[in-house]
Amino acid sequence: MSNLTGSHSNEPHTANIAGRLNWLRAGVLGANDGIVSVAATVVGVAGVTNTPTPILVAGTAALVGGAVSMALGEYVSVSSQRDSQRALVEMERRELAEDPGAELAELTGLYLAKGLSDATAQQVALELTEHDALAAHLSAELNIDEADEASPWQAAYASAAAFTIGAILPLIAILLPPTAWRIPVTFAAVLLALALTGTLSAAIGGSSKTTSAVRLVIGGALALAATYGIGSLLGASGVI
Repeated sequence: MSNLTGSHSNEPHTANIAGRLNWLRAGVLGANDGIVSVAATVVGVAGVTNTPTPILVAGTAALVGGAVSMALGEYVSVSSQRDSQRALVEMERRELAEDPGAELAELTGLYLAKGLSDATAQQVALELTEHDALAAHLSAELNIDEADEASPWQAAYASAAAFTIGAILPLIAILLPPTAWRIPVTFAAVLLALALTGTLSAAIGGSSKTTSAVRLVIGGALALAATYGIGSLLGASGVI
């Protein structure tokens, strides 16, 4: 029996597959931000003092502040995106109610521009309009699916959770080992984690895994070296 939908059993023909990949990629990048920012903070403090308490306090503050900042940023960003999408939907709904003939001609023109013949474009536009005029125009004109609306709260929670998961690693790496091993263990753990997140991010996006991993490892190493160096200089100078 032929497959009338044109899909294959081994292909992910879900309507929101791109959205899910974007969410996954955002989660990986959020975890990466947590790793780098908190690692840089605790390594910088460790350059000044070996006492665990200041390191724990600074790392925890960086974790909480970063998670809240990430959540707030995602909430505002997704809320703005959602509001813009709703405004476009309402504008299209109003135009369809006020002048359906002009909207049908516009839809026909869009399919003509895609390479369909005049007769086929008219037939496609007419059938889609009869089925769901609003959905047809949102898809063809704006590449919008009215049902595919992101949740600001979900985005905020996901971003904060990803950041927190990433931030826990450098806290554990710098607090558990003996004093002499704190910095080497933290550097190794953070750079390994960055290599893994870079590889995963590239796998999701379809780019070079090696390039992505090396880029993140180099950037993370520079951040750790810079903050540790600044902390050591401040500690040695007696300023702190």
